Amino acid sequence: MVRSLSPRVLLLIGLASSLILRQVECATVPEPGDLRAAGKVEFPISCTPAVQSEFSRGVALLHSFFYEEARRVFTFVAERDPKCAMAQWGIAMTWWHPIWTPPRPDEMSAGKAAIEKAMALNAGTDRERGFITALNVYYNTPDSSNAGAIGQSCHGPVGPRDRVIAYEKAMHQLRDKYPDDFEIEAFYAFAVLAAGYAMPNDTTLSKQLEAAALLEKLWKQNPNHPGVVHYLIHCYDYPALAQRGLAAAQSYASIAPWVPHALHMPSHIFTRLGMWDESIAANGASAEASRAYATMRHRDATEAEELHALDYMVYSYLQEARDTEAKKIVDLAAKVRKTNPELEFSAAYALAAIPTRYAFERNDWASAATLTVPNLPHWSSFPFMEALIEYGHALGRAHTGDLDGARKAIARMQQLRDATKDPKFDYFKNHLDLQMQAASAWVAASEGKKSEAIEMLRHAADAEDILGKHPVSPGAFVPIREQLGSLLLEVGQAKHAQQEFEAALKIYPGRFRGLYGAARAAEQNGDKESASRYYAKLAAQTTKAASSRDELNHVREFLTAEAKATDPKNVSVRK
Repeated sequence: MVRSLSPRVLLLIGLASSLILRQVECATVPEPGDLRAAGKVEFPISCTPAVQSEFSRGVALLHSFFYEEARRVFTFVAERDPKCAMAQWGIAMTWWHPIWTPPRPDEMSAGKAAIEKAMALNAGTDRERGFITALNVYYNTPDSSNAGAIGQSCHGPVGPRDRVIAYEKAMHQLRDKYPDDFEIEAFYAFAVLAAGYAMPNDTTLSKQLEAAALLEKLWKQNPNHPGVVHYLIHCYDYPALAQRGLAAAQSYASIAPWVPHALHMPSHIFTRLGMWDESIAANGASAEASRAYATMRHRDATEAEELHALDYMVYSYLQEARDTEAKKIVDLAAKVRKTNPELEFSAAYALAAIPTRYAFERNDWASAATLTVPNLPHWSSFPFMEALIEYGHALGRAHTGDLDGARKAIARMQQLRDATKDPKFDYFKNHLDLQMQAASAWVAASEGKKSEAIEMLRHAADAEDILGKHPVSPGAFVPIREQLGSLLLEVGQAKHAQQEFEAALKIYPGRFRGLYGAARAAEQNGDKESASRYYAKLAAQTTKAASSRDELNHVREFLTAEAKATDPKNVSVRK
């Protein structure tokens, strides 16, 4: 016989349950910098034992690219133990972002000052001196490109490679000396990866694959390490390797520290593979963490990391035709006037990219032609970013018949390209050259020079495929190979158009315009099987669509007709 519980007992149970529920809810909202499920870093140092745990936390944040917060931690360690050389090493590491961009002059000076302090403090162990000496090599290796004799060949997306290669060699020596040290191996693998980023002309991706082999081994030893799986994603962030990175991305999505960059990072692989829902979720979490961090630091500026995540988010929304949600981000970005850091190139890119890609992806050429250049200080430091908005003007005007306006926009792009003097931005200058070629091709097409325009787009598409995308971007503004497919469709070359769209989809799987273009070309080419396959994929991808795009109407009409032809009594295409 089961006895009923008294009201008092029921009340106590209810209160206890409520308390537990609130504790669980609180536990699911970590503070920025919380390591969450990521494992702890084991990085012993000879400094006072009281700072060991904080130092290890700083290294974990360093592995997560939370450079600002890591610097706070290492500075705290240095204050607690002024003789701790490794604290200064940590500070110096935060001023260099190996696979983003090289340090600005002020960052370089701060990094050099910290590593000089570390060298002067004479660390307590040979292992520590090895870390410090390797980083000192980076900060004090001359940049041969400064002499102007070598030119842009020394510069990839992350700038001159001389320092990076010198650092990699120094870390290799340290790794040979301590072959069983996990943290040395992890930092060495990251150095190899950085060398790969500094050598963009290596189409074999030899350094990326070398680093991946090291990291895969470490991942098996410690699957929750905050750096290893993070670096693996960066190793595989290429069209030919992205599928290899899926397991790492899915794993990192579950263990990533509550750090804006870490939460965003799985979306690099998700975007490469056309996994739009997963990319949206990752970037939503990253943007939320960025806003929480800004609040914690009492800032009135928008975090650059938030804008970076929102650019990826808009890109993903647009592939699912969730235009209403994308427009909310466009409107938010339009109100930004101040960012943290104040002049950060990733923020400048996002502020130019978000409105431009919103117009492009929806074929809204009239809006592209009249895009507003926001009144921001970023353009003076990054003129090549303002040129992305002019690219919107150029394509928009070329498609709407304003050829003089298109030519003026192309000329402005050239001015902004030439105003970019810093060699570390050569990647963007090279991409602008191709975008100007694409815009000029559409001007030529509008003038009736169709064959010339096709050849111009083909040449630019081949070069863009080789150039690849910069890590700051989720993808090119309408890949030029897609543009080539569109022009071929216009001139009635459906078979060739289908080939170009399919080639573009191999690099950018799941893109709305790529799928629709391939389907439309196949339909016109009489390849109904391929058309049905592409249209069906697009229909499945856009089940959450909030858009009035004409393309969606055609997708429904085609699939409805196909279903009716197959089984007139059972038409189930979504209306």
